[in-house]
Amino acid sequence: MRYAQDFLQHGERIKAYVQFRSREIIYKERGELLLLNFAELLADHGKLEYMPKLEGKRMHVLILPNLKK
Repeated sequence: MRYAQDFLQHGERIKAYVQFRSREIIYKERGELLLLNFAELLADHGKLEYMPKLEGKRMHVLILPNLKK
């Protein structure tokens, strides 16, 4: 979490993912909740570009830094 905050403060984007193996794919909701909680904890430093997306056996999300004026 601390590294993610540092990256966002320096203007970098973060791509976080959950990898499902074998039969774990039936628990897609848990993976989505995990990624949404991660994004919520980083809400002070960045915002979601899109909701969690499932591609194959990976669910990922992209977090953009907040723009400073």
